[in-house]
Amino acid sequence: MKGVYWDGKILGPWAEEIDGAWAVLNFTGKNVVCRYTPENIQEIDASRVDSVRVLDEVIGQCAKPPPVFVQAASLAIYGDRQDEVLDESARPGQGLPVETCLKWEKQFNSADTPGTRRVLLRMGLALGKDAGVLRHFGRFARWFLGGAVGNGQQYLSWIHLKDLNGIVRLAIELEEINGVFNACAPYPVANKEFMRVLRRTLNRPWSPPVPVLAVKIGSWFMRVEPSLALTGRRCVPKRLNDFGFQFAFPNLEDALTDIYKRPS
Repeated sequence: MKGVYWDGKILGPWAEEIDGAWAVLNFTGKNVVCRYTPENIQEIDASRVDSVRVLDEVIGQCAKPPPVFVQAASLAIYGDRQDEVLDESARPGQGLPVETCLKWEKQFNSADTPGTRRVLLRMGLALGKDAGVLRHFGRFARWFLGGAVGNGQQYLSWIHLKDLNGIVRLAIELEEINGVFNACAPYPVANKEFMRVLRRTLNRPWSPPVPVLAVKIGSWFMRVEPSLALTGRRCVPKRLNDFGFQFAFPNLEDALTDIYKRPS
């Protein structure tokens, strides 16, 4: 495996690796687990928009363009919609994360690359051991602080990392795949159910809910936005289901059991 440096915004020697490549996958972007200061928002937006723009510029110059460009995106584009079921046809929501997603997807959709198939994966919360959302929720549960967050009604649209890898592979290999896909498991759960299953998987007892005020205070100390824990969306992968994608872990209990209890 060869590694080359890029900054995600300007052309450089890395561009030579795109010409003739089997596929391009772009997962670039500043981590959104932070405070939404103007500076951080600007960096979040720029890291996403600029990386797509410069990759499209390179692809457009290729003598042998890559057959497929798979771009990461986010289910956050739907906003906080409570228990409304959201597939790929749902309209965008409202709020700062939505605005970021709209800029991101507008840049991706603005390019004309006739020789390169384009796939946009709106990803759910990826679950891996001590990675992503489980890095925080798993730690709290182990410390006997794994109660529902706020009222616990906000939906979490999640996906096991193994299934996410399978979706990316499908996007690369199946020529009929193009356009927007919700990359999430078919059965999203409310936060209170997520925490209940997580506690049981980690052999922890019931924990009291974490009040909204406590979430806001804790978020201030952790330098993150409380909305990351207090909002959610109930998304389903309709287009993946239409293509017959078989999830290895469609249910949360099976996913967490695989992550925490099966040998690596």
